Amino acid sequence: MKKGILFLLALVGFSIYAQNIDSMNSFKKINPLDFSENAIELIGKQWILEAAGNPDAKFNMMTASWGGLGWLWEKPVSFIFVRPQRYTFEFIENEEYYTLTFYEEKYRNILQKMGSKSGRDIDKMKDSGLSPIKTPNGSVAFKEAKIIIECKKLYATFLKEEDFIDKTLPAKIYPSKDFHKVYVGEILNIWIKE
Repeated sequence: MKKGILFLLALVGFSIYAQNIDSMNSFKKINPLDFSENAIELIGKQWILEAAGNPDAKFNMMTASWGGLGWLWEKPVSFIFVRPQRYTFEFIENEEYYTLTFYEEKYRNILQKMGSKSGRDIDKMKDSGLSPIKTPNGSVAFKEAKIIIECKKLYATFLKEEDFIDKTLPAKIYPSKDFHKVYVGEILNIWIKE
């Protein structure tokens, strides 16, 4: 009986894993050096959905419009900014990887919800219209994305008031002194929806 239950659990687990890998089939993997999208447009105007955690267990995501893509330490990198009071902060802190996903305009309302509601207070996935999928590295991403960028954390530090050269910014952006933590992540994988 015990062996039968274990076999059934293993079979269900394999089925879920296979489904997650299969759901990546609608994406084409490209070399990060071949990524030609306008990062300023993607991040500043279309917004990012930043996510971390395990799609089979617990994860969270948040919408952001601050960040960047570039080249640092001889690697393709992303850099993202997350305030410590955000629920997603603890997931990014505790995970080795995070994903950045980008969407067509028809998903704007979903992105607004993901940026204005906390996963501590509501089930963000309920009625979201998004379907979590697992990357080959085990990161959470979403089937509806048009672009998925998977990153491995390399460096993290908090912004500090004394380091601002433009001394007007802390008072304007951080009146509560809740400075963002900056994460630099190596871009390991980029998938484009086919």
